[in-house]
Amino acid sequence: MTKNKKNSKKSAKTVYLDYSATTPTRKEALDAAMPYFSKIYGNPSSFHSTGLATKNAIKSARSTIANILHCAPEEIIFTGSGTESINMALKGIAFRAMREGKKGMFITQSTEHHATMETMHWLEKMGFEVKFLSPDEYGMVQEEDLEKALIENKDKVLLVTIMYANNEIGTIQPIRKLADITHKYGVTFHTDACQGAEYLDLNVENLGIDMMTINGSKIYAFKGTGLLYKKKNVEIDALIHGGGHEFNLRGGTENVPGIIALATALELSDKEKKVKSAKMIKLRDYLMKKIKKEINDVLLNGHPTKRLPNNVNYSFVGVEGESILLRLNEAGIRVSTGSACSSQSLDPSHVLLGIGRSHGLAHGSIRFSLGHKTTKKELDYTVKILKEIIPFLRSISSAWSEIEKTTKK
Repeated sequence: MTKNKKNSKKSAKTVYLDYSATTPTRKEALDAAMPYFSKIYGNPSSFHSTGLATKNAIKSARSTIANILHCAPEEIIFTGSGTESINMALKGIAFRAMREGKKGMFITQSTEHHATMETMHWLEKMGFEVKFLSPDEYGMVQEEDLEKALIENKDKVLLVTIMYANNEIGTIQPIRKLADITHKYGVTFHTDACQGAEYLDLNVENLGIDMMTINGSKIYAFKGTGLLYKKKNVEIDALIHGGGHEFNLRGGTENVPGIIALATALELSDKEKKVKSAKMIKLRDYLMKKIKKEINDVLLNGHPTKRLPNNVNYSFVGVEGESILLRLNEAGIRVSTGSACSSQSLDPSHVLLGIGRSHGLAHGSIRFSLGHKTTKKELDYTVKILKEIIPFLRSISSAWSEIEKTTKK
């Protein structure tokens, strides 16, 4: 009994540093959505007043988002997640090509989110070619590599998809430049903006893109919500067939509360972006400097400056990331060893391997992702605990023992 009480006291303090995995729903988004669960509950496809009320709510939400993205309302397609949005964009292009009796190539990078990577592998099985670009040591796609791939495969490339900001290491890509290069060869450009939506510019005119994916759970809206921005002149086939919802591209009764929450959260994010980004950058840089100063043998993953305001990813030499995560969790600190979608896998991060990290360093990585409620005090506590557990874990690590022997020689 005494032992259980002691353990419960130890984990009573909770420091959430896993906002890149998911965010809590903000109160304003929840409040806006609540009436649509049981008071304004009509099916938007029904032709009576109760149905029209929800239909109008969706129409208003679509217009709100269109204003933020600087696009037409009919260019916004609501989906059930960021993953579905990515599948809709990529497979939508592929399905249309197949229907027209064509096959071709997709170009992406080797460090994309699993939603893109697994879709690409499926496309390969369907007979399409996929070109995976290798980013540099910081995770940046090189413009000359993209242009070379487009030139070498002229008239064959159907789509280029490069994520706006990496979900694991936070590196921000020069999307406008990559989109412009792609368009020189008459190819459609899609970007996965799930991680960047909360902090980066979403003006599609500024970005020069044709399609863009956004996920509600990364912007303090509901899990299981998302959208695809699709430029009017981009033709794709439906991923989900049904009653002609979402401009005949996504069958199924709309998730009205989720759509309302998504629009509300995105609108607030747009208004607060400048202030919140500045705050996150200060906290991010504070944590980066503190870890580097107070813990030996650590390596920052991702670009040192061109990275998401809330992302810090370090490899701790000679230690398994899973061991660090579990020890931090015991102290009430919630972090990640990589993408949340693959957190149950013990394989090293494909992103870290993709930027040239060794298997050992890839296994020893921890992602700290900050959010609206993160404080400097929480970051101090996190580093304090890291300073306790890293030396201990190294003391029982055979990998660290080998490193020390090599160093002494």
